[in-house]
Amino acid sequence: MKKIGVLAMQGAVDEHLKKLKAVGAAGRKIRSEDELDQIDGIIIPGGESTAIGKLLEAFGLMEPLHKKIDAGMPVWGTCAGMILLAKHICDQKKTYLNAMDILVRRNAYGGQLDSFTAMQRVKHVSANEIPMVFIRAPYIDKADKGVEILAETRGHIIAAKQKNMLATSFHPELTADNSFHKYFVELC
Repeated sequence: MKKIGVLAMQGAVDEHLKKLKAVGAAGRKIRSEDELDQIDGIIIPGGESTAIGKLLEAFGLMEPLHKKIDAGMPVWGTCAGMILLAKHICDQKKTYLNAMDILVRRNAYGGQLDSFTAMQRVKHVSANEIPMVFIRAPYIDKADKGVEILAETRGHIIAAKQKNMLATSFHPELTADNSFHKYFVELC
């Protein structure tokens, strides 16, 4: 059984853990460097990227997590997690994990009132359309060579994969569909 960590700093941690259990994986909350050594992959949930970045620094996890990702540990960033993985963030010099060759635009669709849902097929993830929940969502403005685009909506990249890294603008953990969690566990 795969052991998948969920970075437990902020966001829908329990919702991700429930999804992991539903697809047959053992989910664990991750808050320390020691816990990183006990997992096969990690999910960085949504929330507020600046706050999560500060917490990663405060808990001494930024560098160890970056090293694990760089060494090949599978990672999936949802919403704010996508921002944390990006090597470039529009209108911002500071980056966080600086791991994925993408340029991300924060709050790209607008504020909280501009949040929306959609149904869409995502290649490699599901043959059927899956529900997507976008909450103050980012999107990928630019993906470098080597980044596979998995889905676009409204003319913007909303899901991508590069080597051991997966990033989504939306929150699969807030829907009844398990496709993305199953896909990530298989990547692990």
